Amino acid sequence: MTPRTWIAQLHEVTSVADLLIAFRNSSGRDWPSDNAFLAAVERLIERTDTEFLLGAPAGDGPAAGVCQLRFRPSIWTASDDCWLEDLFVAQDARRGGVGSGLVQAALDRAQARGCRRVELDTSEDNAAAIALYQRFGFSGTSKGSGHRDLFMGVRLDHDD
Repeated sequence: MTPRTWIAQLHEVTSVADLLIAFRNSSGRDWPSDNAFLAAVERLIERTDTEFLLGAPAGDGPAAGVCQLRFRPSIWTASDDCWLEDLFVAQDARRGGVGSGLVQAALDRAQARGCRRVELDTSEDNAAAIALYQRFGFSGTSKGSGHRDLFMGVRLDHDD
């Protein structure tokens, strides 16, 4: 059977948060707290610039995968860009097409919203994720310059 994907609705915030917590745990982290994840999902799911996609192996089973999509205007594409964020599939559902289904659903959502570019980041040592994304045409030279794109960031500490 073919995996199914759908846009998470407000009544599914716990399913989304639980999968993101499992993602955090699989990364060897214990922060942010479970409650912080739930609060963030509750806040973001109501925004028009954020969507959460859920995926299940087949039929009407429970969600076993999640990804977050963020939409933002881009002056370089004269449209919105889509940021594919936090794609995660539960260990027992991997290699069953849920990840591929989520990536395809993300591309479909971006296309439906008029985006001209979808971007993401992943760890250089995550060969499985890189292979998955490459199957869908993602590359390290998506900005059109002919040179390898480099994702960079900085953490900002705040006094609480």
